[in-house]
Amino acid sequence: MPQKELAAKTGISLKTIENYVKKESCVPSADKAVRIARALGVTVEYLVTGEESAESHKTNVQIRKKEDIAILAKLDRLNSYNYKVIISIAETLLDIQSGKTKR
Repeated sequence: MPQKELAAKTGISLKTIENYVKKESCVPSADKAVRIARALGVTVEYLVTGEESAESHKTNVQIRKKEDIAILAKLDRLNSYNYKVIISIAETLLDIQSGKTKR
């Protein structure tokens, strides 16, 4: 993807994108790294290392909206028991949605 297009897709200035590409010592903030990775369709891990572990590839979740980040932050604050309850509910709803389980 051309740098100009990447800048437009991420909302990061072309000059900043050029600096990231030219200078290895110039590292984007986490927020900008996420925006760049999303625009390129890769994970931040791949963006930084050029490789993606099998584990991160399996568990990679595409975050599309700010609301998704907020939900993940809330899940992260739950204790272990409540987290498992939420996951169980989500799995049950997905089974119902896919027709595996009747309502």
